Amino acid sequence: MHLSVLDWLIVVAFFAVTLLISLYYRKVAEKGMLGFFLGGRNLTWFLAGISMVATTFAADTPLAVTEIVADKGIAGNWLWWSFVLGGMLTTIFFARLWHRSGVLTELELIDIRYSGLGAKWLRNIKAIYLGLFMNALVIAWVNKALISILAVFFDIPENELIWYAAGSMLFVAIYSSISGLKGVVVTDMFQFLFAMTGCVVLSILVVNSDKIGGITGLKEKLPPETLNFFPSLGKVGSGSFSLGWGDFIAFIGVIWWSSWYPGAEPGGGGYVAQRMMSTKNEKHSLLATLFFQAAHYCLRPWPWILVGLCAIVLYPDLAAVDKKLGYVMAMRDFLPNGLKGLLLAAFFGAYMSTISTQLNWGASFLVNDLFLPLSKSYKSDKQVVRVSRITTMLMMFFALWVTTMVGSIKEVWAFILECGAGLGLVLILRWYWWRINVWSEITATIVPFAVFGTLKILQENGFDSFWIKSPGSIFTTVGITTIAWLLVTFLTKPTDESKLQTFFDKVKPMGSWGKYGADNRSLPYLFLAWLGGVSCIVGILFFTGSLILQLSPQVYYYLMMAGGGFGLFYIASLKAGLFSNN
Repeated sequence: MHLSVLDWLIVVAFFAVTLLISLYYRKVAEKGMLGFFLGGRNLTWFLAGISMVATTFAADTPLAVTEIVADKGIAGNWLWWSFVLGGMLTTIFFARLWHRSGVLTELELIDIRYSGLGAKWLRNIKAIYLGLFMNALVIAWVNKALISILAVFFDIPENELIWYAAGSMLFVAIYSSISGLKGVVVTDMFQFLFAMTGCVVLSILVVNSDKIGGITGLKEKLPPETLNFFPSLGKVGSGSFSLGWGDFIAFIGVIWWSSWYPGAEPGGGGYVAQRMMSTKNEKHSLLATLFFQAAHYCLRPWPWILVGLCAIVLYPDLAAVDKKLGYVMAMRDFLPNGLKGLLLAAFFGAYMSTISTQLNWGASFLVNDLFLPLSKSYKSDKQVVRVSRITTMLMMFFALWVTTMVGSIKEVWAFILECGAGLGLVLILRWYWWRINVWSEITATIVPFAVFGTLKILQENGFDSFWIKSPGSIFTTVGITTIAWLLVTFLTKPTDESKLQTFFDKVKPMGSWGKYGADNRSLPYLFLAWLGGVSCIVGILFFTGSLILQLSPQVYYYLMMAGGGFGLFYIASLKAGLFSNN
């Protein structure tokens, strides 16, 4: 595709502004690990929240939504909408606790919550497993998406695409290693606003094109069931969400609380925990996470969904090739000069916001939770920052190598989801039940891999059962893992009393804490606030969609749902003292 001089100027200006922002915040990063990895713990709720949203808006996200819509209609998005239950759980029950813990990384929580040699080894092993291995897999699938975009945009030969991804990653690694988290967060905000502007512009141009004829024309050209917001359970048909009861229950009833998944970890974790811990105080931590849920589910999806619906009409032959490319083809076919550069820069922004966060977050694990505990010679802030920058660059090269090994984004997604199944409940209960110990978490981390491998062997040997293949395999893995870690919990000694007492005094958790005397008076109000928050988010999401798609009377129903949910959330939050200043 040909880009005009104006297009290239927009792209170059975008990269230049990103680099200038990172240079501006260089001094914050040089103040030691607290500056490099947590921005000095001084972020406002808006900066931290929008950075969370920007990180989840990767180069692959609009493409993935386009593919989902082409396969299953709007309702197919329940594959990720279901995580709103876990996201709001993190907001209500965990945001303040993470900030209160005072840890630099989520793995440091292992040190203050558990005792014994097992805690030391779990922290070291998870630093490698999450910070290097799983992190590299996430970066690899984002790289794969960028490669898909560049292939359609510029018709680059397949054997050369990896070098373009390498160049993009190198630029991200340079600016994120210069600026640390504060620069990453500010560039996230700039990149997100740029990316969302581009996506909104594209959706308006495509929907109002002659080939679509506006919202009315789009609705006339699509099967009616494609516009359903909820799945047609058990039905299989063109444009409908072909979902059985097992699938629906797996996503709505099990996966959101049971499975570790990047950006949607039960109880918070990953870069979400990093952002919560980087805020000024507990109130900012909670508000940042609340803003993240609202923007993630209500602000972002509809421009992508609209283009995905249009792609069904515009590119019916893509079913035999690659449905997700409908988004990129719409960019190629409907954007005039100047706006092509805007959208290309927008996708680079989405890509860079995710990669920069993953590199900074992963480096924090490897430096704070692996390298420094094992090293005695690196003590000064200057030395630690130098190691952090070198680690960021080395991680970039490792992730690039992993990219060359990965064949399918879907395979990576399935592997991560299934090998984290069953761990989530331990990550939740370690805050609310004193009896959880380090062996509980070790068991819940290891067992899913054993179950995943066993189920794969059974599939390869011809076994055909609901409990072996997805989504039934999720139920199998969660069930076996839960039984295993519960048995191990009661067969092993609890965490040392002195460690539990110190943790309780510092974090002040609720739940079942026995003799430590947790104050659970506000717990029922927290559950009501959670239910109200979920209802409000889902109501706003569907109200917006109904308004855009001119669906009446649904628009009024969802407005009432959003209003009622907000009312319940607001009253319950006041009763629980959620927004008190700390």
